[in-house]
Amino acid sequence: MTVPCRPLLPLAAMLALAMAGTGACAHAHAEVAAAAQVRGAPLIPRPASIRPAPGRFLVDAGTAVRAEGAAAAEVARQFAGLLGDTTPIRLAAPLDGDEASAAGIVFRLDANAGEASPEAYSLDIGPRRILVRAGDARGLFYGAMSLWQLLAGQQAAAVWLPAMRIEDAPRFGWRGLMLDSARHFQSVEQIKSLLDAMAVHKLNTFHWHLTDDQGWRIQIERYPKLTQIGGCRIPAGEAGTGADGTLHPYCGHYTREQIREVVAHAAARHITVVPEIDVPGHAQAAVAAYPEHGVVDGPTEPSHNWGVNPYLFNPREETVRFLEDILEEVIELFPGPYVHIGGDEAVKYQWQASPQVQALIGELGLKDEEALQSHVLKRLEAFLEARGRKLIGWDEIIEGGLPPQATVMSWRGIEGGIEAATRGHDVVMVPGDTLYLDFLQTDLPDEPPGRPKFTSMQKIYAFDPVPGVLTPAQRAHVLGVQANVWTEHMRTFERVQHNVFPRLSALAEIAWTAPARKDYGDFLARLPAQLQRYRALGIPYAQTALAVALQRRDDRATGTVTAALSNPLGYLDIRYTTDGSAPTAQSAAYTAPLTLEVPTELKAAAFFDGRPLADRPSAWPLDGASLLTRTDKTLAPCPRGGRLLLRLEDDNPPEGPRASFDVTIFHPCWQWQGAQLDGIAAVKVRAGRIPYNFGLLREEESTRGYRAPVAAHGEFEARAGCDGPVLASVPLPEHPGADGFVELEAPLRAAPDGRTDLCLTFSGDTRPQMWVLDRVTLQPGR
Repeated sequence: MTVPCRPLLPLAAMLALAMAGTGACAHAHAEVAAAAQVRGAPLIPRPASIRPAPGRFLVDAGTAVRAEGAAAAEVARQFAGLLGDTTPIRLAAPLDGDEASAAGIVFRLDANAGEASPEAYSLDIGPRRILVRAGDARGLFYGAMSLWQLLAGQQAAAVWLPAMRIEDAPRFGWRGLMLDSARHFQSVEQIKSLLDAMAVHKLNTFHWHLTDDQGWRIQIERYPKLTQIGGCRIPAGEAGTGADGTLHPYCGHYTREQIREVVAHAAARHITVVPEIDVPGHAQAAVAAYPEHGVVDGPTEPSHNWGVNPYLFNPREETVRFLEDILEEVIELFPGPYVHIGGDEAVKYQWQASPQVQALIGELGLKDEEALQSHVLKRLEAFLEARGRKLIGWDEIIEGGLPPQATVMSWRGIEGGIEAATRGHDVVMVPGDTLYLDFLQTDLPDEPPGRPKFTSMQKIYAFDPVPGVLTPAQRAHVLGVQANVWTEHMRTFERVQHNVFPRLSALAEIAWTAPARKDYGDFLARLPAQLQRYRALGIPYAQTALAVALQRRDDRATGTVTAALSNPLGYLDIRYTTDGSAPTAQSAAYTAPLTLEVPTELKAAAFFDGRPLADRPSAWPLDGASLLTRTDKTLAPCPRGGRLLLRLEDDNPPEGPRASFDVTIFHPCWQWQGAQLDGIAAVKVRAGRIPYNFGLLREEESTRGYRAPVAAHGEFEARAGCDGPVLASVPLPEHPGADGFVELEAPLRAAPDGRTDLCLTFSGDTRPQMWVLDRVTLQPGR
């Protein structure tokens, strides 16, 4: 008797049933599951073409791996090694030979393949074998990474792969990630792990920012003081100077041997390393080491200030030769075609104030200081071109005249890239408002320090590096796209990983995949498998992106909280509980804002395909105290606070976790929007002081604002609106307490009716420190 097949199961269950091999029904369900899996193959970046085929192929420890030739065998070994390190599948060493009839996994280099690009590949999965084919080792490697992704996302000792054919090639030849090792230093092993992650995302350019005001990180044999002096700074505040006056320098640099090790590790993964030596600005660490190559007389030291500092290299002949000596050693260490020479944020105050520099401008017949910068960079370009290298720099190198063959990295938006491309220069798009990964990736309170103007995954994914205003000929000058990781606020490598992952997946897709193939909803469907691969690689990706965000509106009169829930990435299946238990896929589904009576413990989690995305649910204790308390991260910046809102880290303890605080540094002011002051007798605040360590030059003096103090050391003020009357005020102490904080209580003078936007400020200018708010509480009358 024929038993009818049961109704179709969910995809995950069908795949499990297929692997169990339970007869005709299992086979039928497996075929349906295979076709569905091909349509939604969870590859990132999305390939150019995926077509289903009949059958399926089992990969397990008995699967043979074959390759012919040294280059194909090396890719095969890399694939088998990575698979063994990240999944339960342990494959034997690759066999030599690629017989047409051989079963197993075959890696083949074919001169007739990959005509579109040396990075193109095809991946054929059939019932008898898997064939990875390309015309170049680069394409073969990327085919291997796609096969690894299909296997590593399932984390099983035996995986049935549905038959399919993938044909793939990248959109751009420059698919990059920049890491700033000057502000905070990473170990060689950490750099290697980042390169490993780049490789599985099919990124091929590692831009290494090695010099800046705060540190010189590359050993130059001819000038040892660059690392001996320029490689160490004294951090601001207690992190750099203990209570007993003991100095705690922050040091680090890469030896020539270590750099060669990194370059070789990258090359094995088909990644080119582009070193950056910043000229003529961001030069304070170098000038500290060799003051004669600066402009200002007298010694200095590597900066502990973030932002823009005034130190420039001297444009005289002796200093240009000094820079050429440095570039000679850089070229020796980095075999790639590009050397990045910076060119950004070179504020010309020192040049303007120097009689010698002004005389040089006259001698050379130049218009101004921008033309002088262009003169120096053109000289360095000629030096690099004579040695077979290309100069690339930030978009400020356009000002004063582009060096003839220069490539422009457009960071101040895309406008610099458009201008350069229209003038026939190559361009890499790196707009700061979209592709700077030191911008927070969510607006949740538990994001680490950085720039709270967050850059969402959606914004990154939607970016098209090719501006529509360019003609077809001009578009050919857009080499590609890159994301930048500036590390002022990334004291640890774990923080780097938090900021990079999972947003690197979105970068990979805009760099590799044609716009017509991109779809954000489909990307979200593929991302959970990518997260599984991150876990296999040991990458601690940001849980905040997968958490649930809460927007709340409190009503003390009714004792209720209205809670609106969302996921930062846009996952829609949100489940919640109000009894303290962890949400499951069977918990209540969130469909509209919740009105909850206080006290309630609200927990929520975002789900995909019945599984939670984050490691733990988001939780909020909604009680009487929460109605009366806000932290710096749940308050809004005041409208007049300006654009420099930062999430800054405390300066203590020297090691380990530190508290962080949201503050608009030009005009510190926090706003409790719609505060209910009925029945409130006082405003209580917990505040502390942290270093004000920013090099912001004249911009700071023109935009910074503090209210004039009345008391000897200033006061804490609460106002009805930022320009409204003072509702509460209390004098500030000369120094905070032993732990760096102080708790103050300001009696409320009068309470306006209804809701009030309560603005909280500290008067007076206490630089080189500044007051930050940790917590504010409304104290009811007794």
